Amino acid sequence: MKKPDNVADNPALLPYASNVGAPVIEVENIDLWKQRGAHKVNKQLETKFLELKQEYQKLVEEYKWNDLVYNAHFSFEPVIGEIYHLYPRNNGEIFLSLISPDEWDKESIGSFRLNSEQKWIKL
Repeated sequence: MKKPDNVADNPALLPYASNVGAPVIEVENIDLWKQRGAHKVNKQLETKFLELKQEYQKLVEEYKWNDLVYNAHFSFEPVIGEIYHLYPRNNGEIFLSLISPDEWDKESIGSFRLNSEQKWIKL
């Protein structure tokens, strides 16, 4: 049987009203909701990125200090928890010492403590 042109097979699935008595279907504008959501997520991601960047820079700095201390000249076995000091020699070589900068008149590169993980912590 042939249906008239103004009759729909499934009127409930149409994105518009199919007859005069049907309620008006209006598409809600969700652009503002999308903008707020995108802004919120972008802010969270930016914050996390900056935190990771700071952590990375801290790790790089720790690596450089540890590399410097472990490559310095010393003829003793450092004790965990003790404080040691790095000094430059006239020939450019760096050495590790127990003597603090207060005890003699020598320019210090820095003071370090060896922790239980064998990592040098700059003081």
